[in-house]
Amino acid sequence: MGIRGLMSFVEDHSNEFFTDLKLRDTKIVIDGYALFHRLCFNSNLELRYGGDYDSFADVAQKFFESLFACNICPYVVLDGGCDISDKKLKTLKDRAREKIQMAHSLSVGGGGYVCPLLIREVFIQVLIKLQVCFVQCFSEADRDIMTLANHWNCPVLSSDSDFCIFDLKTGFCPLNSFQWRNVNTIKGTQDCYIPAKCFSLDALCHHFSNMNKTLLPLFAVLCGNDHINLPIIETFLSKVRLPLGATSSKGRRHHRVLGLLNWLSHFANPTEALDNVLKYLPKKDRENVKEILCCSMEEYQQSQVKLQDFFQYGTYTCPATLNLDLPEWVLVALAKGQLSPFISDALVLRRTILHTQVENMQQPNAHRVSLPIRQIIYGLLLNASPRLENMSWNALPSQPLAFSEVERINKNIKTSIVNAVELPKDHSDLSKLTELSLAKRQILLLETLKVKQTILERIPSSLKLPISVSCYWLQHTESKAKLHHLQALLLGMLMGPLHAIITSPDKEDLQEDGARMLYEEFQRVKEQTRPGTRLDLDTAHIFCQWQCCLQMGMYLNQLLSTPLPEPDLTRLYSGSLVHGLCRQLLTSASVESLLRMCPEAKQLYDHLFSATRSYAPAELFLPKGKSNSKKRRQKKHGTSWSKNRVGTTSDARCWYEGSNRFGLLMVENLEEQIEVSEFE
Repeated sequence: MGIRGLMSFVEDHSNEFFTDLKLRDTKIVIDGYALFHRLCFNSNLELRYGGDYDSFADVAQKFFESLFACNICPYVVLDGGCDISDKKLKTLKDRAREKIQMAHSLSVGGGGYVCPLLIREVFIQVLIKLQVCFVQCFSEADRDIMTLANHWNCPVLSSDSDFCIFDLKTGFCPLNSFQWRNVNTIKGTQDCYIPAKCFSLDALCHHFSNMNKTLLPLFAVLCGNDHINLPIIETFLSKVRLPLGATSSKGRRHHRVLGLLNWLSHFANPTEALDNVLKYLPKKDRENVKEILCCSMEEYQQSQVKLQDFFQYGTYTCPATLNLDLPEWVLVALAKGQLSPFISDALVLRRTILHTQVENMQQPNAHRVSLPIRQIIYGLLLNASPRLENMSWNALPSQPLAFSEVERINKNIKTSIVNAVELPKDHSDLSKLTELSLAKRQILLLETLKVKQTILERIPSSLKLPISVSCYWLQHTESKAKLHHLQALLLGMLMGPLHAIITSPDKEDLQEDGARMLYEEFQRVKEQTRPGTRLDLDTAHIFCQWQCCLQMGMYLNQLLSTPLPEPDLTRLYSGSLVHGLCRQLLTSASVESLLRMCPEAKQLYDHLFSATRSYAPAELFLPKGKSNSKKRRQKKHGTSWSKNRVGTTSDARCWYEGSNRFGLLMVENLEEQIEVSEFE
């Protein structure tokens, strides 16, 4: 993130460029993307098993509790989708490739940092639970963060080195020196503070001969950031003799940072410096390069967005969206984090990026199994705005249903074309989607997941969507799930209800004792899974596929204004627990032996298993030998339609409508079968 080599450079000069702070009694604007990555990667969390979301949620809660103890009022600002110009596409693709390599390393026992697939959604749920104010920007948040912090005269908390360039009135506190785990008390008082360091832009400029701070955006684009990577800049750097000042024994990036800052310090303003840069370039390239550099430098100026309006009134104007003519309800839902950036990317760019997990790199990527759900999502977004239909990105006029997906193929990335499913007229106008009755929206969701509403009758409301998604997952031959995978997954889903019993003020002692014993037993299983346990790649891949189904099921549910309640992700899936339960079920334990101490949990498990069992392939319950022979016969006679990525619209629609013999055209009749009380 940010400017290559700059953060390590300024940290090497910590005594000169940073001041010590005792942070308390203040607002603080937090870069949400940077924070949840920092908490995920620096809290000793297990990253191989697809996410211990309960552990992450606990860490995030403790972070904010530390702020509250010091009377620090956090305002979290999250990045949205990609900028409409798509200027960061190359950077995003490079990061996707790096993520694949790290995921592969983790999958074979090496190191690496890969965020679990649903970490962002879990983070947002923690913010909502703790009533932390947050907003999701329409695209990248950096400029909006800077503008808000300057409006409120408060510091910014991030790990992005771009904040070393922004002219922040109250400074920038890097996350890696923000000691939230070490809350101190001021002597002789009960007032608490968090030790932190604050970067000083003035100190940096003073170090380099009192250089003009307006030169720093030019430094950023010459050094290379997420928005610009011009090969011709290397021509300039190879010709100009960059003065190092003091001898540098550091690497190439450190050398470049130091040399560029020294060189720029000789100029009075950006115009003079830019003219000198262009002198080193071929004449034919100068005007074009100048335009690109000036445009990139604008990214470090104040934005026109007033996020303070959102925090005060619940809405704000985003200039980037004014010409898109998007439905107001979509913009509001995006700002409130009720719709994912995945939706805005599909909506505005007709392109999405499917993030790699710690999965089996020799198999097709785990997102393939959720393709039919995405095709319905794309179908709902097809007719969002007449202005969007005329955008320049629509380079495939002969394929009006086409969306592109950046996905993993082996250990690289590929852009695939998929077709949206054409939906009936009353579902194809995004501006009126919220006007559809609750029953119609639920029918569309459940038909997409190939699930009958009747199987959810005995399922708690918080688990209706996960169970529906699990039924969908079981019906796909690509998932290759076995009985112990399903059992472990459902056992893991008991953690939320168990936690609710333990923490409920109305609990009965006997009920609590059984719930606590089972909860603690599950915690032991989870802890035993972590240290040095070999990863079962096939099992990991199967659960990655389930998470992909859950992610897209949630996105579709959100787009339909939650006809099913949104599940509490913080205690729905713990990868270490589920993988550990898989091992126990294969070796020593049975479901009955695990649940005998808590009858309430056993009863709930039976309901969950009964609902999903009716959608599982028969071979799931066959002895192992018979199951394998059946698989060999299936492999001989055919494969899933979804492996053909182009031209699948008619197949997808047949599959989608086939989930209910009436189809969507008979939705009015089906509505009568759903009782309103089911949704309340």
